[in-house]
Amino acid sequence: MDDIPVPLPARPERFMDRFKAHMRAKHLAYRTEKTYCLWVLDFIRFHHRRHPEQMGGEEVDAWLSYLANERQVAINTQKTALNAVVYLYRQFLGRDLGDLQFSKTSKGRRLPVVFSHEEAMQVIDSMNGGHQLVAGLMYGSGLRVMEAVRLRVQDVDFAEQCLFVRESKGEKWRRTLLPRALVEPLRTQIGLALALHKRDLDEGFGAVYLPGALAKKYPKAPTSAQWQYVFPAPNRAMDPRSQVMRRHHVGEQQVRRSVAAALAGLAIHKKASCHTFRHSFATNLLKAGTDIRSIQELLGHTDVNTTMIYTHVVGAHSRGVTSPLDG
Repeated sequence: MDDIPVPLPARPERFMDRFKAHMRAKHLAYRTEKTYCLWVLDFIRFHHRRHPEQMGGEEVDAWLSYLANERQVAINTQKTALNAVVYLYRQFLGRDLGDLQFSKTSKGRRLPVVFSHEEAMQVIDSMNGGHQLVAGLMYGSGLRVMEAVRLRVQDVDFAEQCLFVRESKGEKWRRTLLPRALVEPLRTQIGLALALHKRDLDEGFGAVYLPGALAKKYPKAPTSAQWQYVFPAPNRAMDPRSQVMRRHHVGEQQVRRSVAAALAGLAIHKKASCHTFRHSFATNLLKAGTDIRSIQELLGHTDVNTTMIYTHVVGAHSRGVTSPLDG
């Protein structure tokens, strides 16, 4: 249950606990909270564990320049580190950092690795069970692995042949494609999930975790069929937030390990992972002539420039350009 926030004291006193409590009060995603904490701790350690209240813009500049010049992090990595300390000072400590003058990283953004359609299907066919279906959704619907494992029964609309992604990165909702090839496997998977849920209810359990205050607003929702996970975990576990024994969804790491094992058994020599399926979804749509704005919407990108990276992946050869050597 790696997406469940670690409980905090009722009255946090330690600096990092107070920082976490502030982010939760602002409803930041738990993944964002963990990322910001990692970078803030890195910042503190770089300055020999000085308290952030005793530092300011000069120290932030030095740390960000160190990340660029010494650790040679990528552009997006430095941006994430910057966002973390800016949130720390402006939002949490209520201090302005002024005009920062740090060195910008020169390490360019890499093009994402993608599968051909044949390679993607090879990997998926090498998997089995629920993990195979998760991989199919990552490739066929463009889901992130965490979005796929968090799918609820109500998020699958068979009538409209679409999926609703509700617990997404940045807390944004979106609608995306439901491949025809996955309709029957999904029906079967939902049937298995609901049968497991019925067994939990019969044994005195069956209340699933709901985000935010939904459980208080709708007291019957946690045990309703529509809120159950499509990919439930094989075993129940204690929820550290509420101390309630419940069934969570399958873990992201389990799916990642299944994909890694499938890749290890195939002659696909690429630095691939679960996210490669999502990249491949976008590039194959682009090759098929789908406009970039539609792809942006399906992926849930806020900025179209993020989606434009796939135009470089597709390359000139897909636009009819040929090498003079092949002429």
